Amino acid sequence: MRRVERVLTTCVYCGVGCQLYLKVRDGKVVGVVPERIHGVNQGKLCIKGWTMHEFIHHPERLRKPLIKREGKFVEVGWDEALTYVAKRLNEIRKKNGSDSIGFLSSAKCTNEENYLMQKLARAVIGTNNIDHCARLCHASTLAGLVATFGSGAMTNSIAEIEGADVIFVIGSNTTEQHPLIARRILRAVRKGSKLILADPRSIDLAGFAAMHVQQKPGTDVALLNGMMNVILREGLEDKSFIESRTENFEALKEVVERYAPEYVERVTGVPASEVEKAALLYARGERSTIIYSMGITQHTTGVDNVISTANLAMLTGNVGKESTGVNPLRGHNNVQGACDVGCLSSYLPGYQKVEDESARAKFESAWEVKLPDKVGLTLVEMINACGKEIKALYIMGENPLVADPDINHARESLEKLEFFVAQDMFINETSELADVVLPAASLAEKDGTYTNTERRVQRIRKAIESIGECRPDWKIVCQVASKLGYEMHYDSPKEIADEIASLTPIYGGIVYDRLGYEGLQWPCPNREHPGTKYLHKDKFSRGLGRFTPIEYKPPAEETDKEYPMTLTTGRVLFHFHTGTLTRRSPTLNELLSEGYVEVNPTNAEELGILEGDEVKVKSRRGEIRIKARVSDIVPKGVVFIPFHFAEAAANALTIAALDPVAKIPEYKVCAVRLERP
Repeated sequence: MRRVERVLTTCVYCGVGCQLYLKVRDGKVVGVVPERIHGVNQGKLCIKGWTMHEFIHHPERLRKPLIKREGKFVEVGWDEALTYVAKRLNEIRKKNGSDSIGFLSSAKCTNEENYLMQKLARAVIGTNNIDHCARLCHASTLAGLVATFGSGAMTNSIAEIEGADVIFVIGSNTTEQHPLIARRILRAVRKGSKLILADPRSIDLAGFAAMHVQQKPGTDVALLNGMMNVILREGLEDKSFIESRTENFEALKEVVERYAPEYVERVTGVPASEVEKAALLYARGERSTIIYSMGITQHTTGVDNVISTANLAMLTGNVGKESTGVNPLRGHNNVQGACDVGCLSSYLPGYQKVEDESARAKFESAWEVKLPDKVGLTLVEMINACGKEIKALYIMGENPLVADPDINHARESLEKLEFFVAQDMFINETSELADVVLPAASLAEKDGTYTNTERRVQRIRKAIESIGECRPDWKIVCQVASKLGYEMHYDSPKEIADEIASLTPIYGGIVYDRLGYEGLQWPCPNREHPGTKYLHKDKFSRGLGRFTPIEYKPPAEETDKEYPMTLTTGRVLFHFHTGTLTRRSPTLNELLSEGYVEVNPTNAEELGILEGDEVKVKSRRGEIRIKARVSDIVPKGVVFIPFHFAEAAANALTIAALDPVAKIPEYKVCAVRLERP
């Protein structure tokens, strides 16, 4: 019998960071098995984790570099491709300046690869035009929690959920987006914890909740202010915590006093009695924790929503201790890490501001360059600027033409570029437009680290040799830099990780020889530090936690006679993000092979729509044809479409209106109408 080897690694999908073994036989990954006792997933995997190996050897994997000639891709050698990329980027930089080139990094790539991508942008090209998909999911988390707490990350750890008396989930379809965290929630409920769910849809968690609050999409600030109004009215605020640990409380109090439950009912559709019940349940918990995800971040008021959760936690003293806090669940395997290592237009690695002269000086000394001091363009801003300020774009491991809002506009923008480089494992909807495609290795073909949603840095380990002529992203970035005249040489990801640790205080003690089996949670400032289980224990990262009063603002686009229904988008259990990986899994495709629109039975009857009918969904930006699912999961007047399916792309409909602070798009609310074809 042929021997099967097992190689420990980290799951490539959501931000939970489940540990599993790749099963390798004869140089091929043939299966996976969960690590049995690791604290993150405790021997369990979701269906995506169990099938994670299925895309690795897919016949559509890119095996050689491609250059587009006369409208068609032609396979070429690596030296030709790299030389051409460098030549074109140099020409564009010389003619139009460094800021005419933009870079999109990847929440699916390792910390080391993302670090090098932002180094390529800043040290080699000389621009802060570097961003990644956090801009589309949790940019509002970073902005909101930095403003209130001083740190834009999950405050507590996954395991602590089971110790909470009250769990308040708002804007997170946890069973489908983060199944192994949902498992913790359900275990806590079985042990007696009370679950409050705030979600417009009747998602699976509703069946386990002590109460389910169904606010209208886009009214989260009003709901949270209403809860705080009740808490203050009943005298349930933590006066000692407020006095000793926070500032600006009186300003918050003045605003939330105007959000009586009766007023909140008119805005949100939530009965005043339910607003009161939710507030009292949360405030009376000894350890109450808030869990949220993109249901509250992907709005033009995303930062306001996040700040409101922080206000609620501080008001009741539920932060800075175990099993409490404000806990954003990251969507990608390494969206936290990509932020941490500087793939943001305004931050160097470790959230050191690009405008900070002393921070720049440290990196300038290490990299031996002069760095730009102007904040760069964000992801959506770069897409909008293609053909204008942005002449060339270099994308690593992302697929904006499924993920971005108003994708018809995004496609038109990308088509205006003078030069476009895509670096990926597969040809996708975006890389089809590229001038050069560089074939990247999968996680099974390289080493590195990911940082999960609870700030835990964990290893991935090479299990097989690269397929075809694919190369790890970190090697490709180094080779592009060298061709551009900046020698960027590392022998291994370990060397890159050591450089990150030397320049990034929160990662100061996170080096390969310490990661071992469990990994380490930042902040971990030195080699002696054990890592940090939960944040803000004795003081907030910014000193005092800052209450920030927030007024409710309506969504950018509301319903009217022409477009009378509200569209909200999201993920489903069987697929991930733009489907580039999961839709190449035979198992997952068998379970769900096409998109759908959820329609409330009342609306379906009014429109003459039956289960399985093909319908047109139209917005002011586009239209799609898609099959109907008639379901009371969605309330009357609301429809839901998962965004994984390019052939029925939800983001052909969504609006590109941005949060003014975080520049995150409003995916969760736009006006549409349904028609029979």
